[in-house]
Amino acid sequence: MPSEFDLIRRHFTRATRHTDLAGGDDAALLRAQAGMQLAVSTDMLVAGTHFLADTDPEDLGWKTLAVNVSDLAAMGATPRWAFLALALPGADETWIAAFARGLFACADAHGVDLAGGDTTRGPLTLSVTIIGELPRGEAITRAGGRAGDDLWVSGQPGMAALGLAALRDEAQLCPAGRAACIAALQRPQPRAALGLALRGIATAMLDVSDGLLGDLGHILECSGTGAIIDVGALPLAALRETGADEALAQRCLLGGGDDYELLFAAPAARRADVEALSASLGLKLHRIGELTAEAGELWLRQRDGRLVPATRSGYDHFG
Repeated sequence: MPSEFDLIRRHFTRATRHTDLAGGDDAALLRAQAGMQLAVSTDMLVAGTHFLADTDPEDLGWKTLAVNVSDLAAMGATPRWAFLALALPGADETWIAAFARGLFACADAHGVDLAGGDTTRGPLTLSVTIIGELPRGEAITRAGGRAGDDLWVSGQPGMAALGLAALRDEAQLCPAGRAACIAALQRPQPRAALGLALRGIATAMLDVSDGLLGDLGHILECSGTGAIIDVGALPLAALRETGADEALAQRCLLGGGDDYELLFAAPAARRADVEALSASLGLKLHRIGELTAEAGELWLRQRDGRLVPATRSGYDHFG
């Protein structure tokens, strides 16, 4: 039976890019650049709460790091270092090797050093602390939105929620649609390049992890604004193509979690700049509404122009 230290050396020790000392000592030594701020985030994934027990370990390794990269993308930060804490029910080296492959695939894709961490025996729990850099004073927070700003969302929110519904046999999707939705759930793509490109354009931003409307509420609270979402502008077509009906598609788009798309506000005067970013990055950016002066009020504008109050549905671990 391999020891804890054997497992770390065998599966989680790699050459680093911007770390003076990574692993094997009491602390890592990081090399930060002059004039930069550090952005730090921690996420935890727990079996049965954040992922199904039979999730492919390589996909799980990717997602464990990807959700943290997404947090830094939402601040406009470049990811640099990650620290991994693993609680494992046993030393299953086949599982661990696959998990490590997925984790390092994501790390290589985004230039992240695994700079340290810890392992212990226990219920399967995966936790990453990630550290990134950005020029001092250029972070995009949730608090900068202003009435009149456009609201945008990247990519295709709702796919991951449809994937989870399919795995639970709660939605019948066409074969291609089912595969695409499950891939969105298990291998989310952090919008790191978009986050960096939005520095100086976006006034407020976050990543959609707990549902679009629920997460939008955080921007409204921090920015002291309200919002109107145009139902007719929501990117529902791709969700309908999976075989989902209209009601399920809209419910997953507005209330489903695990998308890790970026939801951001930007002045209407910068609309052409956002559209240019969409073209240059090859990433769809959807203008879905605007911020309003009525603090905390959230409305859906129906296709006939009627305004109806929106329910801020979203995942709550203690709700």
